[in-house]
Amino acid sequence: MRTIKLTYGVIALFFALTLSANLQAQLTLPRGSQQANITQRVGITDISIFYSRPSVKGREIWGKLVPYGMNNLGFGTAEKSPWRAGADENTTIQFSHNVSIEGKPIKAGTYGLHMVPYENGDVTIIFSNN
Repeated sequence: MRTIKLTYGVIALFFALTLSANLQAQLTLPRGSQQANITQRVGITDISIFYSRPSVKGREIWGKLVPYGMNNLGFGTAEKSPWRAGADENTTIQFSHNVSIEGKPIKAGTYGLHMVPYENGDVTIIFSNN
């Protein structure tokens, strides 16, 4: 009788350890740069922004981590490029309907968000569908 209880106990322990190992294998740890998204309805248009924000970790961002002006960022053949907004991957913005920003028409769709920051605090924003 005692042998049977011990056998069932060993089997239960084996399954518990197996289940525990499987659960640990499925654990997804947070990224260094956290992803987020936000959607806001303006009039009849839904505007959604998908981004990952950098972990600043005490670093100076503007002018250091993100250089001012257009720069050679080492992507492709471009010698001068805007900053690709977002950490780890490009920030995108999506419009459900055609919009107008500063009098310039933008068709409904998803765009990569790029920026050219300047030392005086001005920023040129670029919506790219390329």
